[in-house]
Order: sequence, then structure tokens, then C-alpha cells
Amino acid sequence: MRRFVQSMRQAGHGIAYALRNERHMRFHVGAAAAVMLLAALLQLRAGDWALLIGACVLVLSAELLNTAIEKAVDLAMPEQHPLARVAKDAAAGAVLIAAIGAALIGLLVLGPPLLSWLRTGGL
Repeated sequence: MRRFVQSMRQAGHGIAYALRNERHMRFHVGAAAAVMLLAALLQLRAGDWALLIGACVLVLSAELLNTAIEKAVDLAMPEQHPLARVAKDAAAGAVLIAAIGAALIGLLVLGPPLLSWLRTGGL
């Protein structure tokens, strides 16, 4: 049990590091919070919540992996190298793909109920 608690603590340190030091991580957390707030206001069904939570988790996980890859590459290759650039760019590309996918899921899930809410004078 002690090892599990230690592993959880170390994971928490990694998340906290990314939140403190990575602007994109803060942006993605803010976007996820906004999506969750909108989903609550629209009183979405459980299946829709699952899609939105899954999309947000995917983006946040990709951003954490991107941070890990960038820091590992910086440690292993302090001077510039073409392959180091490729590794960093590919990791950033993974985040971009996840974010685009999450945005599409958000539009598909939130769009119709949001339009309906706005049409009925929800604001």
C-alpha cells in the first residue's frame, strides 16, 4: 500500500509541475472546466458526460506526455539536434490531434442541446 501511495504522490507532483510550468496545460484544464460547467448547465445525459470526460482526459493525458517527452529530450540532448526537434514536434502533434478530436466531440455533444437552450431563451 505504501508503494501505491508513493506512486500516487509522484503522479500528483508531475501534474502539479505541468500546471505550474506549462501554459498549454493550464489552457486545457480551463477548457475542460468550461466544458464540464456547460455540460452541467445543459443537464446532459450520462452517456454524453462520458464522451466529454473521455475527450478531456485524453487531451490532458496527451499534454502530460508531451511535457514528459519534451523534458526528457531536453535532458538527453541539451544542444539542438534534428531528431530531438522531431520528437518534440511529434509529441506536440499528438496533443493537437487529441485537442481537435475533443473539440469535435464537444461540438457534436454540446452543440444541439446548447442551440436548443439558446432558442428557448436559456440566457
